[in-house]
Formats: sequence, C-alpha cells, structure tokens
Amino acid sequence: MGQNATGIAGQKTESQVLDALAGRPIVLVGMMGAGKTTVGRRLANRLGLPFTDSDAEIETAAGMSIPDIFAAHGEPEFRAGEARVISRLLREHQGVIATGGGAFINPETREAIKTHAVSIWIKADFDLLFARVSKRPGRPLLQTPDPRGTLKGLIDARYPVYALADITVASRDVPHDVVVNDILAAISSHFDIPKAQ
Repeated sequence: MGQNATGIAGQKTESQVLDALAGRPIVLVGMMGAGKTTVGRRLANRLGLPFTDSDAEIETAAGMSIPDIFAAHGEPEFRAGEARVISRLLREHQGVIATGGGAFINPETREAIKTHAVSIWIKADFDLLFARVSKRPGRPLLQTPDPRGTLKGLIDARYPVYALADITVASRDVPHDVVVNDILAAISSHFDIPKAQ
C-alpha cells in the first residue's frame, strides 16, 4: 500500500472514530509515567480535537503547583479539587483529557467518566514506569524512602481499578505515534468500526 493510500485509510479511520465518539471526550487514565500527556497531545492532534491535562487545569485553578498543593493542603484536599476539575472538564471539553494517576480511583470521578466519556487505560509495566518517573523528580507520591516499593504498591492497588476503563492499550518503549495508532485501533474495535480497506 502506498503512502497516500495509507494516509487516506488513516483519515477514514479518524473520521469514523469521531463519529462513534459523538462529541464525548476521550479520557486517558493510568499511572504517572504511562505517557498520558504526551500520547494524549498526539492523539488529539490526529483527531483534530483540543487536548487538556487535568493536572495542569488543577494547578491553574489552585494557582500553585501540584507538589505545593500536596505540601500545603495534603492529598485529600488535592483529590477533592481534582474531582471538581475533572467534573467540569467532562461537561465543557469535547476533546482528549489526560488525568492524573489517582483520578480514576475516585468512585464518583470514575462514574462521571463512564457516563460522559470513553475511558482508555494506558497500561505500562513497572520497569518502564520507574525508568520514566525516575527522570522527573517532584512526584509527590514518590517522595518516600523507598520509591520503588511505593510505586509497586500503587500499581498493586490501582491496576484492578484502571482495568474498569472501557479500553486498555499497552504503553511500550516505542515512538508515541505507535501508541496513538494502537489507541485508534482499540477505539475502532470498541465501537465495531470496520477496518479501512
């Protein structure tokens, strides 16, 4: 298949995905370091949709960084603010929303996402996540004497909940566009969209 034919098939898939979504946002869930923001931006770009990151929206609403919110107000206050922001984004945003690692764990937030959006778990294994988060200091939940053990504990607690998402796509050590293609294929499969010829 020539480059042009591939491009046309891709555009057809993307327009069918948009039709199937019918204005509902795509919400990306998963652990810190899974690639939700980077992949989300590229996915939104491919679909011609706006992108938003709930963590960035929380920081804007609070007027402070997430580590500062944790330090000043604690995790429960952060989670309450996160739930409010995601609820607003689900009402106002018809694009791709990347959420923080703990957002989908909140039952009310999870129910709102289930009702108003299509949720996609970007699933990554421990080694990939730890390699990625180690490069970015300042993750509040990993400021512990044993960040490896903390991350393992978070994975054990959260993965059964993330598995409740509508769609699961594996994050691998590949170019982000490969994961975007995987997501588009998974959405097509979820909605029984026939493969483009």
